[in-house]
Amino acid sequence: MSTSSVRSRATFALAISTALVLSACGQSGTSLGGAPAEPERLETNGPEVLADGDGTGIEVSRRLFEQSDAVVVASASRPDQLKGAAVAASLGAPMLVRVPGSDEAVAAEIERLGAERVIDVPGQDEALAATEPVASDAPEKDVEAVAQLAPAEPVDLILPPMLATPETSLAAVATARSAGADVTVIGLPDPRLTSESMSTVTGQDTLALGQQWGTTEDYARHVELAGNGELPGGGGLVFPGRRMIALYGHSFAPELGVMGEQDPAAAAALAADYAKQYQPMEEQPVIPAFEIIVTVASEFPGEDGDYSNEAPIDTIVPWIDAITDAGGYAVLDLQPGQGDFLHQAKLYEELLKRPNVGLALDAEWKLNPGEQPLSRVGSASAEEINVVADWLAELTRENNLPQKAFVLHQFQVAMFPDRENIQTAHPELAYVLHADGHGSPEQKFETWNVLRQGLDPNFFMAWKNFIDEDQPMFTPEQTYTEVEPRPWFVSYQ
Repeated sequence: MSTSSVRSRATFALAISTALVLSACGQSGTSLGGAPAEPERLETNGPEVLADGDGTGIEVSRRLFEQSDAVVVASASRPDQLKGAAVAASLGAPMLVRVPGSDEAVAAEIERLGAERVIDVPGQDEALAATEPVASDAPEKDVEAVAQLAPAEPVDLILPPMLATPETSLAAVATARSAGADVTVIGLPDPRLTSESMSTVTGQDTLALGQQWGTTEDYARHVELAGNGELPGGGGLVFPGRRMIALYGHSFAPELGVMGEQDPAAAAALAADYAKQYQPMEEQPVIPAFEIIVTVASEFPGEDGDYSNEAPIDTIVPWIDAITDAGGYAVLDLQPGQGDFLHQAKLYEELLKRPNVGLALDAEWKLNPGEQPLSRVGSASAEEINVVADWLAELTRENNLPQKAFVLHQFQVAMFPDRENIQTAHPELAYVLHADGHGSPEQKFETWNVLRQGLDPNFFMAWKNFIDEDQPMFTPEQTYTEVEPRPWFVSYQ
C-alpha cells in the first residue's frame, strides 16, 4: 500500500461525535459539480486541552482521525518512539504507544480506526527499514524534533494551531503532525511564555497537547490572560522569560539603598549597566529594575500612628517613568510598621495599574500594635499575605494587565511562621521569595538554603547583594554561577 493511498483513505473528525463527510468531494479537492471544494475545519469550542494523560496518544488520535488505513504502534522505549514518529509522519497515520496496562485501549483504538495495516515498532514492516528515526540529541529535545516532522500529504482539513511542551508525549505530537497540524513547542505550559506563543493563541482557537496544561478551563484562562499585553523583554509572564537586576532604595533617601543616591535617569542608567553585566551569562533577556520603598518604617508614629511614612505618588512617578524608559520594571516595596499591607497597597493602586509595576511586602517591618521598628524582626501571617495577593490578582485581572511580580522579603524563618499556608494559585501573579541575608558568603548561602527548605515550588527565588554589608559582595559572575538555583531577581542595596 502506497503512502498516498494510505493518506487518501484517512478521514478526520470534526469532533469526537461528528464525522467528517467527504462523500461530496472528489480526491482532487474539487466538488462533484466541478467547483473548488471549501476545506473542512476541525470544530472547536475555544481553547482546548487534549490531555493524553497516559502517553498512549489515543486521545489525540480520537480527536483528529475518524479512520485510518494504517496505524503505527511503538513500544515505550525512546528509540522506538522516535522511529515510530518518523514512520507515522511518512504514512500520514496516527501513532500510538504501548504503556503498561494499555493493551486493551490500544487495541480498541486500532479497531475504531479501521486500520488494515498495523506497524509495530520494533517489528518487521517494510516501512521501518525505509524510514530513518527522528534525529534528537537529548530526551528534552525529542518533542521539538518530532514537531518538525513533515507530514506525508497535508489534507484539505483546517486544523487549529497546537501547543506542546517538552513533557508532551511523542505519540500526541507525532499524531498531530501526521494530521498536518502546526505544533509549537514552548518550555512551559503557559501560552504567555513567549511573544510567539502569545501571538499563536490570540484571536484563534488552539489545542494544547498534554495534561501538564491543566484542564481546558485552566488553559482557556491562560489564553485569555495572554491577550493582556507583553512585559519588557517580551512575553506576558514575569518569570520565566526574563531575569531582572534591580537597584533597591527610597526615592529621596540615599541611606536606604543605592537607588536614591542619584536622580531617576542616572539610577535607571546604572541599573541598565548592572543588567548588561549579567546578560552575557544568560540566554533570556536581562532587564533593569527598581525596587522602590514607597512606605518606610519609622521610629515615629506619624499622623496616622502606624509608624510608617507613605511616599506621595507624585514623588514615585518620575522613578517609574525612568525605569520604564530604560526598558525595565518597577517593584513597589511596603514597610507597613503597625499598619497593614493591604491598606498600604491600595494607596498605590494607580501605580499598580501600570503593566510593568509589581508589589513587594517586607515582613521585617510588619509589627504588632504597641511595637516599634527595630524592637524585633517583624513577621506576617499567611492570611495577611493571601488577602493582598487576592486583591492584586483581581486588580490585574480587571484591568487586563500582564502578570505582576509579587515579592515576599525574608531572611528568617520566623518572618513567615506559617509560610506553607501562603496560596500561590493566582495565574495573574509571579510569586517571588526574596532572600535578604547579608554577611559572608557562608552566611548568605546558609540563609538561602534554609529559606528554600519546604518552599512552594511556585515561588521564584531572588537574591540581594549588599554593597556595604556583604563581606565581600558577590560579583555578577559569582551571583549567576555560584548561587543555585540561579536567582531570577537580583537587587543591589
